[in-house]
Amino acid sequence: MLQFATTGTSGAIAATLFRQPAHGANVFADAGAAPDPRVQGPFLILSTPFTASGAVDFDALAREACYVDWCGCPGMIWPQSGDSVDLLTTDEKLNGMEVLAKTARKLSTTALCLGVQGRDTAEMLKFAEHVEKLAPPAIISRPPDSGKTEADLRQYYHALAAVTKRPVFIQTTGGVAYKGPIPSVDLLVELAKAFPNFGYVKEEAGNVIARTRALLAAKPPIRRVFSARGGFGWLYELRLGSEGLITERAIYADVLTRIWQLHQSGSDPAALRDAYSKFLLMLNLNRTHPGSDLRGIQLYLWKKRGVFQTMVSRHYGPGGTMPPSPIYSDLALSQEEIAEIEDRFEALKPYQQSGSPSFAAAVQ
Repeated sequence: MLQFATTGTSGAIAATLFRQPAHGANVFADAGAAPDPRVQGPFLILSTPFTASGAVDFDALAREACYVDWCGCPGMIWPQSGDSVDLLTTDEKLNGMEVLAKTARKLSTTALCLGVQGRDTAEMLKFAEHVEKLAPPAIISRPPDSGKTEADLRQYYHALAAVTKRPVFIQTTGGVAYKGPIPSVDLLVELAKAFPNFGYVKEEAGNVIARTRALLAAKPPIRRVFSARGGFGWLYELRLGSEGLITERAIYADVLTRIWQLHQSGSDPAALRDAYSKFLLMLNLNRTHPGSDLRGIQLYLWKKRGVFQTMVSRHYGPGGTMPPSPIYSDLALSQEEIAEIEDRFEALKPYQQSGSPSFAAAVQ
């Protein structure tokens, strides 16, 4: 496990901020650089699995990556959802990144995108520099918790651009502690012009449809616009020009990949509507069943499919605070609730991958 050095951090940050990245030496020269062909379609956020004692289950995390690859999904992301960013220790996140990078090298389809979130620029750079050593196909970062102005966001992303040349997604919402502005479309375009590996946007903030239209109109230098928000608006956003989906719905990786393929081919509009409708029926269960929207019933399905061993989650403290030690609980479902999950999940079968996934690549 890599341990972060703390001495000399401020000097290292200053050097990064004032160092002109090699790929940006001629600013705006690569504004029309083509998007990476690997970065499109569903890039699904992996749910963090936990043991019965509330520890991160790294073996199950590796199996989750194998499952997503077996589904034929173009991409996977971790850590990205709030609980996986805020409620895991630095060592847990570093270890999980290493496990996924090692597993991903043995997979056939799915590209790994690692999340380099930071409460501030210093913390983000620690993760980013570690991730560079793991060399995933892409990275993603939300605005820093400490950001208060658009100038803060500009500085943060310029610092990130100085340490990586791989495609960088910008998530347009911050974490629970973020009180700063939504990154403006103008700022996203500015960054895409300045750095040919920027211009990949996970759009989920403010007036999403208006912002999506504006970003699509700015291609190039904007390279890819991805939908989010749990997938609730994805079909409409695909028709507007969205080129992918980023959300913590990896248990439906096969179904979402099929929706993407049906949209791309245009071969069967009725099947596209049917698949998406049945996907939404699953999401609707989060309105009636216990658990959070992004984990909730999905934990039951992860266990059903042999990927997770438990339905345990960690939780924030009162008012969305970070607890001094992990708060965790196991999801409890009644037989009636399970029966409803099973009934709706059965309807997805025509769009699911047949057979069972191999977890051979998960062996560390």
